[in-house]
Amino acid sequence: MNVTAEVTKPLSTKPGENSLTANAVGTQLSKIKKHLPLRVLSAADFEHWQTYGFVVVKQAVPAENVERLKSFLWEFQEMDPNDVESWYKPQLRDHAMRELNNSGMVEVYNHQTLWDNRQSQRVYDAFVDIWDREDLWVTIDRANLNTPNRSGRAFAGFIHTDVDTTLEPPPINVQGVLSLVDVDGETGGFQCVPELFHHFEEWKAAQPVDRDGFKPDITGYDVYPVPMKAGDLMLFNSLLAHGIRPNTSENKVRMAQYISMMPAAEANQSLRDLRVGSWRERRAPEGFAFPGDPREWERTRYPSAELTPLGRKLLGLDSWQQ
Repeated sequence: MNVTAEVTKPLSTKPGENSLTANAVGTQLSKIKKHLPLRVLSAADFEHWQTYGFVVVKQAVPAENVERLKSFLWEFQEMDPNDVESWYKPQLRDHAMRELNNSGMVEVYNHQTLWDNRQSQRVYDAFVDIWDREDLWVTIDRANLNTPNRSGRAFAGFIHTDVDTTLEPPPINVQGVLSLVDVDGETGGFQCVPELFHHFEEWKAAQPVDRDGFKPDITGYDVYPVPMKAGDLMLFNSLLAHGIRPNTSENKVRMAQYISMMPAAEANQSLRDLRVGSWRERRAPEGFAFPGDPREWERTRYPSAELTPLGRKLLGLDSWQQ
């Protein structure tokens, strides 16, 4: 195997880290030599992924999945898609990770509509292509409903990394964003700095030793807004400098689900139990970036999601060795 999962992991206090995931160790994702045949990505896609740190998988989930999740997110946020005035309620809880304030994060993690996309075969196959292995766990993450940046809603956008780029060797991780709407230049959505990733080692060597490992100096590099259609999944290397753009449109809403996968850490029974408990009891991860829903609606209003045989393995409920 090129990459393995560490069997111990403390609860996270770092940006973007999730207490229900395992650390990966081994070959950097940009250096993996493929052994398994590509399932979803083309050879050109895989080369782009390794060169620039991201790739877009077109139509990763069925359109009906997208529509079901969109309807649920409007309901969960107590907003009406046809009533703009309902879009500007204060966020339910402030973020310790301040750059996320007013970015539209939806604090829901285990609803059926989220799991339907996580256990989609095409989504799983895309991550198999990236990791070059089949025994993966899916992250238990949230969604986003980002309304236009007005009516006193202050959000300027940001660029950061979700791992500490000062570490040696650099952390190994991949993240993903499933777009639920068509995203154009003014709707907000994902932005990144691909040329910095392409020249990461040279850039890193030129940085001061006391720099903030989560907030890269992008002087001289262009920020690229990634266009996506509803149902597209973008995978990105966690070393890629990225962030959310402000929604400067008049009446468009950016909606997305965060989905990623990493090598399964089946020997870590305590982590496995935490993951299964999160699904069964509809609990949010513990971590710096995950404040949770103060209403506890997910736990009190909705049942545990039904999992497919693939979903049970992606959670850790069933072993990949069976």
